[in-house]
Amino acid sequence: MPSTCHSPDAPPQGPLAGLKVLELGQLIAGPFAAKTLGDFGADIIKIESPGAGDPLRKWRLLKDGTSVWWQVQSRNKRSVALDLKQPAAQEIVRKLAAESDVLIENFRPGAMEGWGLGPDALLQLNPRLIMLRISGYGQTGPYRDKPGFGVVAEAMSGLRHLTAEPGRVPVRVGVSLGDTLAALHGVIGILLAMQERHRSGKGQVIDVALYEAVFNCMESLLPEYSAFGAVRGAAGSALPGIAPSNAYRCKDEGYALIAGNGDSIFKRLMNTIGRPELGADPQLADNAGRVAHVDRLDEAIGQWTARHTVDEVMALLDQASVPAGRIYTVADIAADPHYRARGMLGEVRMNDGSLLTVPGIVPKLSRTPGSHRRNAPGIGQDTDAVLQEMGLSPEQIKTLKTQGIVAGGTT
Repeated sequence: MPSTCHSPDAPPQGPLAGLKVLELGQLIAGPFAAKTLGDFGADIIKIESPGAGDPLRKWRLLKDGTSVWWQVQSRNKRSVALDLKQPAAQEIVRKLAAESDVLIENFRPGAMEGWGLGPDALLQLNPRLIMLRISGYGQTGPYRDKPGFGVVAEAMSGLRHLTAEPGRVPVRVGVSLGDTLAALHGVIGILLAMQERHRSGKGQVIDVALYEAVFNCMESLLPEYSAFGAVRGAAGSALPGIAPSNAYRCKDEGYALIAGNGDSIFKRLMNTIGRPELGADPQLADNAGRVAHVDRLDEAIGQWTARHTVDEVMALLDQASVPAGRIYTVADIAADPHYRARGMLGEVRMNDGSLLTVPGIVPKLSRTPGSHRRNAPGIGQDTDAVLQEMGLSPEQIKTLKTQGIVAGGTT
């Protein structure tokens, strides 16, 4: 069944309950890392600029003036609006950092230092602070100061070179893959640093570069070049060096993704398509032999799928225990019973009372699962509450607002 967030202020729960995280930066990589921690109970205080706030609020399709993407990226967070260009706002961040377990930022290298919020300053205030820094090229190296987005990281890592049909323009994955991979590497780094902090009592800096996060997922790309001078190229829907594994056109113009590259799976696949002689051929008994004859195998499988609809192909291959899948649109995802049974179609009740379907939470923990406890905040929605937790009086908060240092809240 879908999970629904009914209360904007459900009590903290999950394995990270009690962890205080200060999020600076905007858009995707840093906020995605913080969102992941927030899903599992961390208290996320998100610093936004007064006025427009995080630009993601206005990206892609809007509902009541705000991106529906925002409801995913900023759930379980509290928003404090600060003008970080002002020294008084920087001092508020220092005080928040002194009380935090983790700080996440994804500004260009040097920005935090320019505000007096670099690691040297913050770790002196709070030696236990874990500081995640995500940038295009990392905090060191000759490219350090270059602006870097996830799409550039995907190109520099070698991924974009592979994502095309041979001889055609490389294409991008239709989501911000580089940013998301960097965020997940950042979360891993935070959890590793937390484990080490249990022993040493000390925090540290985690330096994640967008291009390195993608490069870390490039499998055998570099060692194949080192050992053989092989430069892997674009291969369309196939997986070079592993066969058969491809997308095959069906009778109804749809495509079936078929992965018959295991030795026993291959034999079952060949029996299913009516080519048992290929399954019994000694030359095709292992992956190396099948790779050498991949065109022949793709032709045989393609001739079979061309005589059947996608549904028929799926039914026959499921019966034969051959891994296969159809290419889903988001409409297919929203209607899929497995997505629903696994809690991956969550529901958020919006301010106007309507329900919005959003992705569920992963990974799934048996005893302390993640949860959607509060909806994404308005700009500076929690400014007053957070500043009061710091010990500021309503009069002091009002003065800060009058000076344009903070914004939002209810004071």
